[in-house]
Amino acid sequence: MKTKTLVSLSLLIGIGAALHFIVPGFFLGMKPDMMLLMMFLAITLFPAKKNVFIVALAAGAISAMTTTFPAGQIPNIIDKLATAFLFYLLFISLKKFSTSVVTVSILTAVGTLISGAVFLGSAYYIVSLPGPFVALFGAVVLPAVLLNTVAMVIIYPIVNGIVRKSNIPINA
Repeated sequence: MKTKTLVSLSLLIGIGAALHFIVPGFFLGMKPDMMLLMMFLAITLFPAKKNVFIVALAAGAISAMTTTFPAGQIPNIIDKLATAFLFYLLFISLKKFSTSVVTVSILTAVGTLISGAVFLGSAYYIVSLPGPFVALFGAVVLPAVLLNTVAMVIIYPIVNGIVRKSNIPINA
């Protein structure tokens, strides 16, 4: 792994951590997961299995440390690992067709839905939920899908342009 790639991944995770920490919980201690946005951005910019694993592990650990969900540490780690690799598989399968902002934004919406379902499902089985699954999904996951998708539409072209113009190795 190249040092430039590792530093770039670290910066994205650091930004995600700051966003994850400052976004307030608004429904039964749950909040939109902005760490996902940066994790998805890292995967689209540096699509290699080792990068996906490192980003997922770091995102899961940091999300676990900053969660406002009661006993949400383990579900956060499970969620990030599962979501990162599912997102990676979807991205790789669609990469040969297009890596446009539209494709990446649709994948972000799908990835956020997957993340929400995995998190709530694992929390349900491990620690129980503070409310009905459907209510939590509708009140937290669906707004997070909208927020992450709009943010990706804005952020992806900017960051992608910067990375492409720099000497950062993309697949390292």
